Amino acid sequence: MTLYEKIPLPNGLTLEIWDASRKIAEDTTKVEMVARIEVVFRPEHFLQEEHFAKTVSTLGPSDFYEYRKERTFVRNEDREAVFRELLGSFKEDVLPYLRRDDFPGRFSRSRHRYIEQHWYRFLPPQEDTDDE
Repeated sequence: MTLYEKIPLPNGLTLEIWDASRKIAEDTTKVEMVARIEVVFRPEHFLQEEHFAKTVSTLGPSDFYEYRKERTFVRNEDREAVFRELLGSFKEDVLPYLRRDDFPGRFSRSRHRYIEQHWYRFLPPQEDTDDE
């Protein structure tokens, strides 16, 4: 992946745009645009202090919001134009939401809900207990 652009947001976060495109045949490319934002969890993002503590103890002090747009089987000569098109539609459709002041809190609370709904994914691996 190649860093394409960094965009500072008014809510204090930084949006990184990555070009994850790759050749899939001699004359075609899979064009992929990846947008990433690191969100540091803060107590004020959560409704209860316990939610903050559980999120940080499970995921660490931060997590990444990630958004991907891709198009497959693009002719090599059209690769740049398609990437700019994917980026343009992302900036038009998604960027206004990411710029909002409440985005970091909403994202943080969504990560806590994910932990609550999928708690079993965060269990430590079980050791094999064959009693032979």
